[in-house]
Amino acid sequence: MEFSVFYQQALARKGGEEAMKTLLPTLPERGRLMDVSDDRYLSEITRCIFKAGFVWRVIENKWSDFEAAFEGFVPAYWQQVPPEVLERLAEDTRVVRNMQKIRTVPENARMIMEVAQDHGSFGQFLAEWPSEDQVGLLMYLKRNGARLGGNTAQYFLRRVGWDGFILSRDVVTALTRADILDASPTSKKGLTQAQNAFNQWHQETGLPISHLSRIVSFTVDND
Repeated sequence: MEFSVFYQQALARKGGEEAMKTLLPTLPERGRLMDVSDDRYLSEITRCIFKAGFVWRVIENKWSDFEAAFEGFVPAYWQQVPPEVLERLAEDTRVVRNMQKIRTVPENARMIMEVAQDHGSFGQFLAEWPSEDQVGLLMYLKRNGARLGGNTAQYFLRRVGWDGFILSRDVVTALTRADILDASPTSKKGLTQAQNAFNQWHQETGLPISHLSRIVSFTVDND
């Protein structure tokens, strides 16, 4: 299916091109990913993990307290943090006291440190990974990180400005309705089906994949 079909539907639902443009995500230059320090990537990964299955607003409102409790999310410290520190955090009212999620911090810190050893920094690693192979990146993060399956890694990539799609409920509905997606959106097959469609539309329109993804979501009526 040509992307123009989705585009026209989205325009009709959002009140025209100018109105729709204000709703599209800001996408910094890819080189900016390298300017972000590794502690900020660990912070954003953790934020997305704690938001998963929880009220996002609560996590956002408490995030300054999370930053204080996790002492700035410095990967070199958290990769080898003593168990008793995690146990104290599980009793710390500044954070959401979910021990399973708290334990992801040292695991993801180790992933970031290992990547930084090979690429110079985690931001360099992300900047080097092409948007046309988001599936490969998602598989890498799921395999080497902790609790980065489902949509969690997709939301993390969007938050840090990496150009990729998010298979939200609305995007999945739109792609399924268009006979583009016929597999589970969390499976490699489903992710690849979505990737192929977004790659084709990127070549067709020149639009960033993150914009294509958001526009597709606008075609689903939530009223």
